[in-house]
Amino acid sequence: MKGSNILIFLLSVAIISCQSKPKKTKKEYDLVNDNGILVEEFDSAIVDENKYNRNNSIYKVGSSFKYKFEHITPNGKIKLFKIKKDSGNWAFVGIENTDSTTIASVIIEVANGNPMAKHIPDYNQTVLIYKNGMLKKYSMSGAIENEANVWIHPPRDKYFMILELNPFPFIKAPYEIGTKWTWSLRIGDHWSDKRWKIWEGQIENKYDYEITDKQTLKTQIGEMECFVIEANAKSRLGETKLIAYFNPKYGFVKLDYVNIDGSKTNLELIEYSEKN
Repeated sequence: MKGSNILIFLLSVAIISCQSKPKKTKKEYDLVNDNGILVEEFDSAIVDENKYNRNNSIYKVGSSFKYKFEHITPNGKIKLFKIKKDSGNWAFVGIENTDSTTIASVIIEVANGNPMAKHIPDYNQTVLIYKNGMLKKYSMSGAIENEANVWIHPPRDKYFMILELNPFPFIKAPYEIGTKWTWSLRIGDHWSDKRWKIWEGQIENKYDYEITDKQTLKTQIGEMECFVIEANAKSRLGETKLIAYFNPKYGFVKLDYVNIDGSKTNLELIEYSEKN
């Protein structure tokens, strides 16, 4: 091949090679550290109310997660709870005394838009709606999901207030055995209850997390591979624990808690649906 032809050939290869490389798209957000959790930070010009939801692969708008639960007392008795009609308060009931008003499950739904922004203008989480069984009333909190971590606020109404003292469901990249991280949170006394612990003022929970295993879990919606996260929370009140099972499609599919009073709370995903 003559010199001029070689030059033309090499130039052609270079042009084709450049054209075949996909263009890099600039991310809409930066990740910033918010006390140990990496959250999305958008330019102020981006006003889409679903901006914190668009990149979610688990907590997608319209998806619904139903968990069954049980409370196990320190002496091994299984309890559920029901709402008292007159006061709106709740009380433990044994599984032998359940009826149509007994709460045996909790539903977490992912809201469209950012309804929490009405109350907190700079709210930067995916909004979760929590429903206790058949109750029409619900509350809202949030989830953070991105390429660096997944974190959710656990159910928080009535009996589930007990979970506020426990490690929150949380996983950080890289998703592999041996990954460790820490977190902390201040918790007010409005979460206290004589049925587990009373305190005054704020306490600070300090959390340690570690991915310790990868297991195939049998659930009511099928077998799935899960990362196992073991977590501890310590404060002046004592210590709580969580073993969480995380699946990249369904999120936190099983949550086994040890509560501040030595009781246990177990939640397991039994139904999942998503908006078509």
